[in-house]
Amino acid sequence: MKYNGIFIAAVCGLLLAVALCAGCTSTSSSAAIPAGDEAASGETMTITDGMGRSVTVPAYPERVVCSGSGCLRYLTYLQAEDRAVGVDDMEIKENIFDARPYAIANPQFSSLPMIGEFRGNDDPEKIVACNPQVIFKTQCIEASEADELQEKTGIPVIALQYGDLGAKRADLDQSLRTMGTIMGTEDRAEAVVTYLDSLTADLNARTGGIADGDRPTVFVGGIAYRGPHGFQSTEPAYPPFTFVNARMLSEGPDTAHADIAQEKIIAFDPEVIFVDLSTLQTAPSAVDELRDDPSYAAMTAVQAGEVYGVLPYNWYSINHGSVMADAYFIGTVLYPDAFSDVDPAEKADEIYAFLVGEPVFDEMDSLFDRKAFKRISME
Repeated sequence: MKYNGIFIAAVCGLLLAVALCAGCTSTSSSAAIPAGDEAASGETMTITDGMGRSVTVPAYPERVVCSGSGCLRYLTYLQAEDRAVGVDDMEIKENIFDARPYAIANPQFSSLPMIGEFRGNDDPEKIVACNPQVIFKTQCIEASEADELQEKTGIPVIALQYGDLGAKRADLDQSLRTMGTIMGTEDRAEAVVTYLDSLTADLNARTGGIADGDRPTVFVGGIAYRGPHGFQSTEPAYPPFTFVNARMLSEGPDTAHADIAQEKIIAFDPEVIFVDLSTLQTAPSAVDELRDDPSYAAMTAVQAGEVYGVLPYNWYSINHGSVMADAYFIGTVLYPDAFSDVDPAEKADEIYAFLVGEPVFDEMDSLFDRKAFKRISME
């Protein structure tokens, strides 16, 4: 077969152009660009991140890394998890217990290259080796941390405030919107914000008008906090209780987490007890304590068999879907008439399917000895 010199030169020129494009840090594939916006390929945008920093990033990057607790969760919520090219070591560790729905729904995360230790302890060299176009980072206490990582890697760093479903809800929404703007998934970000709004509104509509006299007193023990704990570990403002307007123990510090004295719990004598199943990782667990400690065993809830298991949600930061799933289950226990149309396991899978793409309740339940959303035997 014969080729003339002009054709050969044209082919070489085309190959050179392709090679140059492949080395660029801006997006080059229309797959990452929203429909109807193909012209944005190669463009940049300037974003104000969660630390107030002005950062210029490639528009609609195809390769990103997420550093720090919960960061990869938000990328998953935005249905852009396939663009992650490196992960914290938390995603690679093998754990018998794992209450992270986003990770269960995406086992491929465990095979991605490691970019550093968990909780945002980054390794700049490992990040650079992954060749991301943007670094998303939670857990920055100061803006200088993001600046330093950006200087060391030469890659734009977007710092995000993680937020929660309560007092820091604005941070949660802003982080989703900021990430969505960069990734080209703005519509999905708004859909997630709206969905979470709809859940909280539905829970309040079901429970907001219930008279105080019809609200059983409740306590939750065994709450995870940087690891598993026993029954005295709780949250004075436990979010699932807040969302269903429950009557909880009010004598506690104004903190996210607290260890309440046994005497106070016994004096409160709740009518219904919930156990965060992360406690099953330690010995004795909260379940063991309720069974074996005579003082706990004499409480009203234990005597009446009103002890139930709920899924942990503090697992590499807050799993918002589990907060909502727990709230619906708790609602069915405390106010069965108001939640007569709710099957807790089905509702959990509806929530997980929307947020992380898979109905993972059954797998999570199996990890926690099939005690999730069930009455726990005290025998």
